[in-house]
Order: sequence, then C-alpha cells, then structure tokens
Amino acid sequence: MGTNREVAERILNGVGGSKNIESVVHCVTRLRFILKDENKADTQRLQSDQEIIQIVQSGGQYQVVLGSHVADVYQELLALADINEGSAKKGNIINRFVDIISAIFTPFLGAMAGAGVLKGFLTLALTLGWISEHSGVYLVLFSVADGIFTYLPIPLAFTAAQKFRTNPYLAIALAMGLVHPLVTQFSGDTLSFFGLPVIIGPSGYTSSIIPVILAVFLQSYVERFAKKIIPAFLSTILVPLFILLIMAPITFIIIGPIGTVLGDLLGQLYYTVYNFSPTIAGAAVGGLWQVLVMFGMHWGFIPIMFLNMAQGSDTLMPIVLPAILAQGGAALAVFFLTKSRRLKGLAFSSVITSIFGITEPTVYGVNLPLKRPFVIACISGAIGGAFISFNRVHSFSVGLVSLLSLPSFISPNSGSISGMVMAIIGTTIAFILAFILTLIFRFKTSLQSSTETEELSAETSFDTKTKTEYFSLASPLEGEVMALTEVSDQVFASEALGKGVAIKPTLGKLYAPVDGKVTTLFSTGHALGMTSTEGVEVLMHIGLNTINLEGDGFTVAVQKEDFVRKGDLLITFDMEKIKEAGLTTLTPIIVTNTQDYLDVLDMNQSEIVVGEDLLTIVPGG
Repeated sequence: MGTNREVAERILNGVGGSKNIESVVHCVTRLRFILKDENKADTQRLQSDQEIIQIVQSGGQYQVVLGSHVADVYQELLALADINEGSAKKGNIINRFVDIISAIFTPFLGAMAGAGVLKGFLTLALTLGWISEHSGVYLVLFSVADGIFTYLPIPLAFTAAQKFRTNPYLAIALAMGLVHPLVTQFSGDTLSFFGLPVIIGPSGYTSSIIPVILAVFLQSYVERFAKKIIPAFLSTILVPLFILLIMAPITFIIIGPIGTVLGDLLGQLYYTVYNFSPTIAGAAVGGLWQVLVMFGMHWGFIPIMFLNMAQGSDTLMPIVLPAILAQGGAALAVFFLTKSRRLKGLAFSSVITSIFGITEPTVYGVNLPLKRPFVIACISGAIGGAFISFNRVHSFSVGLVSLLSLPSFISPNSGSISGMVMAIIGTTIAFILAFILTLIFRFKTSLQSSTETEELSAETSFDTKTKTEYFSLASPLEGEVMALTEVSDQVFASEALGKGVAIKPTLGKLYAPVDGKVTTLFSTGHALGMTSTEGVEVLMHIGLNTINLEGDGFTVAVQKEDFVRKGDLLITFDMEKIKEAGLTTLTPIIVTNTQDYLDVLDMNQSEIVVGEDLLTIVPGG
C-alpha cells in the first residue's frame, strides 16, 4: 500500500518514464497509456505491484488497471511529469478510433453517470406519483440531469480539443453555436449562407456526437495554419477570429450534415443487426461485453448508445447490465467456496463494486485468474442479455451501467415500468445462474491453495522462503525517513547487510513491520530480526552503537521464536536516554536477504507513520 503519489511514481517508472509516454487518459478504473515503445515498460514489475490489479496491452494502449481511485493517481501522475494528453499517432484505424473515443468520453463519464441515475430516479418518482412534473423540485433537478445530455456537444468539444491539441475554448464556442436556440428553432429547415445551403436535421445538433468531434478535429489543423500565417503580436485576437470565421461555415455547411448522416448510418446498422434477431444480439453483447472491456474495445459501442439516445431511447445499455452483474454473482460463489481469507475478502468487495458497475476488480482480481468463474459469468451474461433483448427493454438515459440504472428503463412518456421489471428479471437470472453454476463447477484451486499455504506458514514452518508475489514492508516506526547512505555506519550505508532505509524516530516504540516470527533478538533489546511469512528477513537496529547501553532504556515485549502480527509492539525504547549517552536514535531497517529478490525499493517518503508502506519487495523471476 502507499499514497496515490507513490503509486503514480511507481507506475511512471514502470512504463519507462515520461519520455516514453505519448499520451495518457483514464477511465473509471484504469490508466490508458499510449507508449512510444512498450518494450521499455517493465510489465513484470508493474504486475507485481499490489496496488495494480492488472496490466492490459490492447488496442494500441498500455492499460494499467487500478480500481476506483484511478482519478487520484492520474492527477498525481500528471503532476510528476509533463505528460502529453493529446492524440496518439500510432496504431491502425481501429486502435486510433478506440483511443480517441475513450479519451474524449472518460473525463466526464462520472458526470454523465450521476446525471443518468438522477434522471432515472426522477422518472421513477413521477411514475410513483411522488412528485409532479410541474413542481419546482422536478424542474430544477431534471434541468441538471438532462442538461449534460441535451448540450452534450459542449463537454465533448472541450475533451476533444484536449485530445486533438487545439484551443478548447474555441472548440466550445463552435459547440455552443451548434446547440444555440437560434439554430435549434430551425431544426428540419434549410437555410442559406451566401447562397450555400445549410441543412439542419430534425433535432438540430443537441445530443449529437459525431459533428462536434469532426469539427474539433478539423479545427486543430486550421489553428496550426492560422498560427503560421498570422504574426505573433496579432495572434491573441486574429487567430481566434480566423478560426471562427473559417470553422463556422465549414461546420454548418459540410461537417454537420456529414456527421449527422454518419450517425444515422451507424444507428441504422446497429438496429439492422438488433432487429434481425434481438435475442441473438442480446446474447452476443451480453456474453462478450466483459471480454470487450478487458481489451478496452467497449468504447467503440459508446457512440452507438448516444446515437440511439438521440432518437429517444437505447437498447444496448440494458443488455450490458446482466453481463456486469453476472461477474458479481460468480465472485459471490467464490466467496463462499474459498477458504482463503485474502481471496474471500477480495471476492466479497468485488461483488459490491460490480453492483455499482465497476467490474475490473471482480474480473482481474477474482474471476479471470480462476478462469472457470469468468467463463461461467460470461455465459450467464449472455443468457441474461438474450432475455432482456428478447423483451426489447429500452433505456431512456445514458450513464454508467449498474443497478442504479434500473429506473432509467422506465418510459418517461407512458410511465410503463415493464422494461425495468424485465431488466430486473434478466439481471437476476444472470446473477443467480453465475452464482449457482460456479458453486456446481467450482474452479481450479491453484490460486486458493497458494494463498492457504501462505496463511498456514504463518502458524507453522518458516524454514522455506516463499518468494511468491509483490510484498510491502510496513514502517515499524514513526518519524523521518532517510536513505541508508546517510547513516554514519559504513556497514549499513554500503548496503553490505542488504537494502533498506533508515528512520529517525519521533516516538520510542518499535512495531512489527510484517506478519512473521522473531528470529533474532539481542538481550540488550537494541536490535531485532524477523522472518515474514513470505520469507522476507528484516533487521531493525535501534540507533547506532546502542549495544553499549547494555539494555538500559530498552523494554522488550516479545521473545525469540514468537509469532507476531504486523503492528504488534516489539520494543519500547527511551529516546532521551539514548541521546543523553551521546548516541543517535537513527534506526536502519534492512532486508538482509535482499539477494533473494529482484529488488528492494523504498517509496521516497520523507515522513512516515507506523503501518504505512515503507519498502517494496520485488520477487525474482
């Protein structure tokens, strides 16, 4: 464990440093890098990081799956280095399309998810008669819930401008023009611009996607051209003016109609497949959705959802719901089946996250490593998706798909709840089926057994050093962290005893940094060695030359061969007595079997508290 900044530092080093990053964005649970050379990334090291759920290399992206705190790590990552968030220039057209869509939509996905859920619950409240559509409460909340979808081109313009490296405020100006009331009131008409026809679709450009993205893409080239031909001392005013004068007519006369046609064709293609056989379409999407998510390819379906919504409703989003909850059902079965405390805790927490639409911890942390639960969940998702699609369930708002999405399946026009009921049934089928089938067919016990072995070793043998996976060494002291090179004793400073750090304590209490056995204990109480359940050998030497105190000021709370838990008190020492003797309290913390591991890394802290991660143990080969 570590702070978000420490995690960001490890990731930055792991991907080859800022110079190896072409661009980076984040979605709900993962960082999405475009790297200049993926071979420079230390994937093995990143995979061993306990804070990282999984590394996925797909679609031209190097994806680091973190979980729900990804946004915080992302901000720290940006602060650590000058990372380009712009467009990547490599990969085939499919890879680039996925990269563009994910980069444009992810920054405000949370806002859309919240607004979509709020819109669904407002519809539920209307249906149940809790509020009136003419009440102030409804009007205020609905205007916020619906606003982001009605004026969708505006946030799209901003994020697209960041992706295409162009002025975001000029892009917003274009988007505002597309949804301006003067334009909207002429929806379905044809205007004239110096004799050239300006065709505006029946619904104008509110809730549209493709026109504004194409416009901002072209704007990026117009802006570069404008900056070349306009003198720098006039650029503040003339560059924006030039862009608006050029882009406004191009957007309304050419890009807008083309984007509308492309959107209509894409929507028609989807519904052609869907109408051919809703059941087959539902089974295919429900069964393959988590596979698409694994490779980041699900972003290609996001525009289809919004294009469907522009026509009034969407049938894709309801199909996805059982695919998500089925993973939770399989993980719940793992919770009941496993005897491993670690896996049991991970499985239970991942069930909760899946309920709220976040499946990466469930998939990468539980189901996929065990293989069979993941396959069962996909099959169950296909059955649930087929049921929902067969009953032609529609969604009337778009957002992060989760149980909270259910009210969005209520028709705002008729108030019918049949769609929500069918979605509940289909999702329940998928969840229960995944749960029962996983209980029946179980899973290979390799993951379970290895964990149980580790736990058993805590109570029995410590002779075998099992270097299994990434391991964190907690701080046994509170105080100031210093490099070993700053220790005056050359034996420690030269790392002859092993790698580690030194702590200048502010509190005279030493705690266990790991679960393990006390293997070395000096009668004077000035030093103590432990062997963790993972086989890591740790030496903690309180002060330098403190052996000369002959135990005065030291109170030992444990005995040799005792098994202790991380955080247990080991030794209490009188800091003032040590200082009065003219000695330092600076305490080296050493991993004495450093040679058994690929590396022992400090986390660049300056101040630390007891229990906070201090050292990272990287396993060898």
